[in-house]
Amino acid sequence: MVATAPSVGPSSDVTCVSGRTFCRSTASGQIRPGPYGDGVFVEDTRILSSLVLTLNGEEPHALGGYPLGPGSARFSACTHLGVEPDPTLLIERRRSVTDTWQEAIRVTNHRVEPIGVRVGLEAAADFAYIFDVKHGRHPSACGGRLVAGGLLFTGSEAAESAVLAMVPMPDSALDGALSWEVTLPPQGSWQVELTLLVGTSMSDDELALPAAGTRAAGSGVGSLARPRIACSDVRFEQLIERSVADLDSLLVREGEDRYFAAGTPWFLTLFGRDSLWSAMMALPLGVEVAGETLRLLARNQGVRHDAVTEEAPGKILHEVRHGPQVDRGDLPPRYFGTIDATPLFVITLERAWRWGLDEASVQALLPHAERALAWMRDDGDPDGAGFLRYAATGEHRLANQGWKDSEDGICFADGTLADAPIALCEVQGYAYRAAIGGAAMLDAHGRPGGAEWRDWASRLRTRFQAEFWVDDDAGGFPALALDGGGRQVDAVTSNVAHLLATGILEPWQEERIAARLASRDMDSGWGLRTLSSDSPRFNPLSYHGGSVWPHDTAIAIDGLARVGAGSAASHLLHGLIAAGDHLGFRLPELYGGEQRTDGSRPLPYPSACSPQAWAAGAALLALRAVFGIEPDVPAGVLHLRPMDPAPFPRLTIEGVPLAGGKLSLHLEDGMLQVLESPEGIEVIVHPPR
Repeated sequence: MVATAPSVGPSSDVTCVSGRTFCRSTASGQIRPGPYGDGVFVEDTRILSSLVLTLNGEEPHALGGYPLGPGSARFSACTHLGVEPDPTLLIERRRSVTDTWQEAIRVTNHRVEPIGVRVGLEAAADFAYIFDVKHGRHPSACGGRLVAGGLLFTGSEAAESAVLAMVPMPDSALDGALSWEVTLPPQGSWQVELTLLVGTSMSDDELALPAAGTRAAGSGVGSLARPRIACSDVRFEQLIERSVADLDSLLVREGEDRYFAAGTPWFLTLFGRDSLWSAMMALPLGVEVAGETLRLLARNQGVRHDAVTEEAPGKILHEVRHGPQVDRGDLPPRYFGTIDATPLFVITLERAWRWGLDEASVQALLPHAERALAWMRDDGDPDGAGFLRYAATGEHRLANQGWKDSEDGICFADGTLADAPIALCEVQGYAYRAAIGGAAMLDAHGRPGGAEWRDWASRLRTRFQAEFWVDDDAGGFPALALDGGGRQVDAVTSNVAHLLATGILEPWQEERIAARLASRDMDSGWGLRTLSSDSPRFNPLSYHGGSVWPHDTAIAIDGLARVGAGSAASHLLHGLIAAGDHLGFRLPELYGGEQRTDGSRPLPYPSACSPQAWAAGAALLALRAVFGIEPDVPAGVLHLRPMDPAPFPRLTIEGVPLAGGKLSLHLEDGMLQVLESPEGIEVIVHPPR
């Protein structure tokens, strides 16, 4: 039997990901079922649930593991054989995820004489669905049987099979326990190479190569552009570099189109809201992924009313799940329970259009934008009260359908939870922005409806300011939401930051919000809290009730910079950079919202996704906000509104793809210099607001 290793917390997890395949383990490199999604997963199914290395029946002493990039990692360990004071055997494991999962295990003898050692591997596959893993339901694992070329695993379903191919083959194998009898000369090494093949055709006599249609993520999805960044704070450079690499690893192709999968381990799939936000944040890396994400979501746009999936005509879906066990999920496999993805679809199209998305793509997507706008007016406002609302009931539905979709995500100032139907503040801002942007696109392409949508937006803005504004001694703020009875849900939250870039507020209201966001109860020093620390429901490790989400903080940074609150934006940005410094510059889905103090570090959230697409995109949105980059390629104009005061003494960005050319900018001591701009684009540098 293999000895049980001490438990290792999520802060030491190492994840390798490429497309929709990922591997997660502790820093020891050993793979065991656990609460944080350890294993090798392909398309929402865990294939390898265990892979434990032993030498002479004992687990080696782990020295640690670290990523070499988003899709690869190195793990080191050692062991004593004999009475020498120093370790004599060094073990290195090199793991990678590309088209397949692969690992090379090398054992090196640093003694002055040869030594015999029995190398053991205990391998198992359980074919567990991602939601079973998430909820701690671990099915019985299969140890596999040895066939020519590897270890064959078969699951309970007929379609479930996988092969752990290996070179060399083991000397013995019994129910997943493999062993090699190895003699190592002085300073000599031995290595075994492992490859996981999923859904392969297999016989006892021949190991087949992966067949067409096997469930393995492809790496041939094309790489993102890599603008060059130089900053007086080198940590920001490192944050950008890691974020771009993470986005690259989460890029998935479906048919002809690509999108950013939301994040590992739980959400490595298409999410309407997350994939749209990620595509918008990544516009400085090229407009192509945004266009392809929009096309993919347009093909999946709602066409009918379905009470189970919450589909409706024109609605953009929430998420899609894959694999042979999709019916075991928490939600329907193709689920539409989101209130904000539909307006975000229109906003993303407008942003992509202004960043230079080709006209053929825009023209093809405009009918889908019109249908999305119609959904906002009709099904999105089910009671005709003039606001977008949601009210989910029954099993297999999300109780809350904005980005804070946990059951306790929407609460009053006294901590009580809001009753449905709920109209979220940021969703009204999205709807306003979508209607204004949609009208502009309709006008520019000679389609009717622009005046109608501007009028609709104007009425929404008037209603919003009349019904959402909460008056208090500090000057007021927008309510988090209106509940089913029309009451203002008056908790102070980060949601209001999403309103700053929408145009639904008056300038004096934007100033009040900026002051709220800069206060100590909201700015943790590591980023923006989701809920004020003054709330009785505040918990720094609550999913949506006091934690810090990098994407949420970046949206606040961008909004604050747009309304002229540069100091508040800069402080949030430096908090995000400081958190990244402690987290290996990979920003996770979320982390704890404890107040930053001297010598402290951000608390990891136990089951946070990492890498996660919109967390990675956060650094790019912040970068764009520092320079205030706002192109309008159809109008032949590029607007630049640098953050004031500038958050860094020096910052340079070179090679941003734009309008068939490149954009390069240098900011030093608050002065902006345009180093390079696309031909035919007028550059306008605006003074501080």
